[in-house]
Amino acid sequence: MKILLVDDEKQLTDALCAILKKNNYSVDCAYNGEDGLDMALSAIYDLIILDIMMPKIDGITVLKTLRENQCSTPVLMLSAKSEITDKIDGLNSGADDYITKPFSTDELLARIKALLRRKEKFTGDVLSYNDLSLDRNTIELVCGQKRVVLGKKEFQILEMLILNQGKSVDKDKLIEKIWGYDTDAEYNTIEVYVSFLRRKLTAVGSKTEIKSIRGIGYTLGK
Repeated sequence: MKILLVDDEKQLTDALCAILKKNNYSVDCAYNGEDGLDMALSAIYDLIILDIMMPKIDGITVLKTLRENQCSTPVLMLSAKSEITDKIDGLNSGADDYITKPFSTDELLARIKALLRRKEKFTGDVLSYNDLSLDRNTIELVCGQKRVVLGKKEFQILEMLILNQGKSVDKDKLIEKIWGYDTDAEYNTIEVYVSFLRRKLTAVGSKTEIKSIRGIGYTLGK
């Protein structure tokens, strides 16, 4: 899952980014509303965490612009403002949830998980395809009685493939969602991780295959 974090408090933003990455999310950061809006309009994010008080463009304006441009990505408003009228303004502008600074890390993670579940129509903490399951809590690939722990990138790739089952996922989308805009990752980097995943599928005895689509990307098959 890929999250965009937009907040001008750089120290807080970088700390939150580290926490989110530790919890197996891919994260991009923006430190002002203008950059945040440009990145959000790319539509590659599963969730946007958006501060209200920011330079260049404030969070409410960013949010309204996103909704006017038919961006339906869930938005969690993040603000030092605690007045009821401020919360109502944010929610009426199209926010899906609102959390006030200071907040606990556990509460933030719980709200993020709830919003992502809602977006995925309650797929829950275990994703399934054919004979395999992907446990989002333990980051394990499970097939029957066998299980193996995945690396972070392996997990994120397989998660995207399962969430897009029946469709092909192109390599550019994988790079954007997992490695981010400023990465030096190339197609052969993805190929290496897909190779690792295929070995682990074999190790747990799964009949599921990661099929290559020449010139495009990958899809899951039986």
